[in-house]
Amino acid sequence: MDVRSKVYLYHTSVKWTEQRKGVISCAGKPDVQVATPPEFKGHEGIWSPEDLFVAAANICLMTTFLAVAERAGLSFSSYESAAEGRLELVEGKFQFTEITLRPVITLKAVADAAKAKELIEKAEANCLISNSMKARVHLEATIA
Repeated sequence: MDVRSKVYLYHTSVKWTEQRKGVISCAGKPDVQVATPPEFKGHEGIWSPEDLFVAAANICLMTTFLAVAERAGLSFSSYESAAEGRLELVEGKFQFTEITLRPVITLKAVADAAKAKELIEKAEANCLISNSMKARVHLEATIA
């Protein structure tokens, strides 16, 4: 009997390029330029660790929702989500204290609204990224 592992490893690399910039890489995936954000004397227009942290929660909610919606047979025509992370000084150290996720799910049948609400809440509760974060994650879903 083949038993799937409950431990998964993910590998990334980062390399400094110049100033406050670098490149993150992962085997088989495109490189991404990264930098310190402008509010910390960094660069405009380049992904920062702060952006990626908030994006990770937002992406995980979407992918978890897609999985639970597929299993539940929910038909929807679109999914979009905005996310906002609150970074603040706490006891002398910066940390994310809250992330608010605002998914908008457009259904094919309005009658599925209660089911969609239940599934997005289930997705948020089971999002491995949110569950791994110290910051509080709030869900403000719109079902249309």
